[in-house]
Amino acid sequence: MGSPVSVAQLSADFGHWDEVLALIMRAFAAMDGVIDPPSSAHRLTVENLRDKARQETCFAALKDGRIVGCVFVLERANDFYVGKLAVEPDFQGQGIARRLMQAVEDLARNRGKPAIELQTRIELTGNHAAFARLGFRETERTAHSGYNRPTSITMRKAIS
Repeated sequence: MGSPVSVAQLSADFGHWDEVLALIMRAFAAMDGVIDPPSSAHRLTVENLRDKARQETCFAALKDGRIVGCVFVLERANDFYVGKLAVEPDFQGQGIARRLMQAVEDLARNRGKPAIELQTRIELTGNHAAFARLGFRETERTAHSGYNRPTSITMRKAIS
């Protein structure tokens, strides 16, 4: 079974953003047949990720020396916003997202933020259920430009 999963914070000068990009592309590939338009992962580059890491906190989940998950978190005035969460498809359902979100929650608590917020696509009902199990509650549905129906759900978790 190998070693347990560990979580580490990545800095902008991390030398393997190509591995993080490949992980995100694999994790989001399954969404491309479900959501329209395709996931935002298609617009990412190694340089985009490096820039995100300069402005946001990035945690990576590591197992046996391999990056199996990551999350990018933007600190805002009154909360943290989870902008991108990805788990290697072969590792989904093994608690990786829970470990990553626990790191985000710990950071929010340490910085005195009262909440964590995120958005997920309406079509990704499995995400809604997974985030609900982690204590997130739906707060809003948003219709993006060009759509006459809601396309995303905002979810929020209070930090105690």
